[in-house]
Amino acid sequence: MKELNHIVALFEENRNQENAVPMQKYMKNKFAFLGIKTPLRRQLTSSFYKETGILKQGINLEFVTQLWEMDEREYQYAAQDYLVKSIKKISKDHLPFIENLITTKSWWDTVDVLAPHLVGKIAKETPSVIEESIEKWAKSDNLWLKRSSILFQLKYKEETKEAILYKYIIANAESKEFFIQKAIGWALREYSKTNPSSVRDFINETPLPKLSIREGSKYI
Repeated sequence: MKELNHIVALFEENRNQENAVPMQKYMKNKFAFLGIKTPLRRQLTSSFYKETGILKQGINLEFVTQLWEMDEREYQYAAQDYLVKSIKKISKDHLPFIENLITTKSWWDTVDVLAPHLVGKIAKETPSVIEESIEKWAKSDNLWLKRSSILFQLKYKEETKEAILYKYIIANAESKEFFIQKAIGWALREYSKTNPSSVRDFINETPLPKLSIREGSKYI
């Protein structure tokens, strides 16, 4: 695919092993890195968009899939950047595709973009997917689907479906997983900016992990 070849050429020209080592270490050596830091990566992808005109075309899921299959983590970042740039073209029909991304090469750095941006957009426009799909995520054996169910409303503010947020938090309140406890705290902290009294009452009335309480109480 010419688009893939184009972005690979751009990224390879800017490979930096000196940067790659600490970047890999920061991500617990779970992924290989080219060593392209975020500001430069965004410059490169911006050039890529202009040179290819890919954002003016229909959404290209094959391009995203090919980027996701690449070894170096910057390619997954490029894939999700492209999806966020194409967010107006994202619909309910894309949820299974995004679910697959969430559960493939999973770590917080991709999930925390996919869940609040893409899943959040779909669920806001088509609330039926909450009961149809996201409800199952909250009860899934997959850590990252659980985290996504807690975080998909992160940017909703006053549009937050409070009962659903609290339901999915309670469903996972006994989890010993750091990334679940942290997600609970993050979701509560963000919602507390909109409805502090509700979050305060929820924290006071609900058995939650100490980490979640500490994170969720920062603004109340």
